[in-house]
Amino acid sequence: MQLQFAMDTLTTEAALELAAAAAPHVDIIELGTPLIKSAGLSAITAVKEAHPDKIVFADLKTMDAGELEADIAFQAGADLVTVLGVAGDSTISGAIGAAKKHGKGIVVDLIGVADKAARAREVIALGAEFVEMHAGLDEQAEDGYTFDSLLTDGKASGVPFSVAGGINADSVAAVQESGARVAVAGSAIYSAPDVGAAAAAIRAAITA
Repeated sequence: MQLQFAMDTLTTEAALELAAAAAPHVDIIELGTPLIKSAGLSAITAVKEAHPDKIVFADLKTMDAGELEADIAFQAGADLVTVLGVAGDSTISGAIGAAKKHGKGIVVDLIGVADKAARAREVIALGAEFVEMHAGLDEQAEDGYTFDSLLTDGKASGVPFSVAGGINADSVAAVQESGARVAVAGSAIYSAPDVGAAAAAIRAAITA
């Protein structure tokens, strides 16, 4: 299982600092939606140039103009780009078309999708690389939140999936046991006093 580091910061400078600290321990470096909205596509280019050996994940959360938005992100250096699962099939297909042109991939983010397992199967059939079983920061802050439902939906989908929703060193083993292709950790790494040590601890909890 791969480890993805989601950077929810707002400047390219901060992102480069975080990425440098975490990079030795992660496989995928994600530029969060707020970062891309704040710093622009140039942040993608900067991170890819600094870490050409890593998979760079641009969390655009595209809802419309799938081909256009994916195309400009791939041109900027992204290897994977997200489209929302609640978007129409034509939007997702357009983004997948752009990915094929660049030899890259589309990840469909299922945040806000009621039946995640069913939608996962639909978008994989369209040609998505994998889906993300995702609970956002607002949902994670709600009383009684648990990411167990994400693991259940991932297993039920029967397709390649990642899990994002408050994963840390204590919970990542459960994500691996669910059969996830990728575990996505954000605040557990970027909010830690020692970013590199936090990333290393999560990596150590993933079995070979």
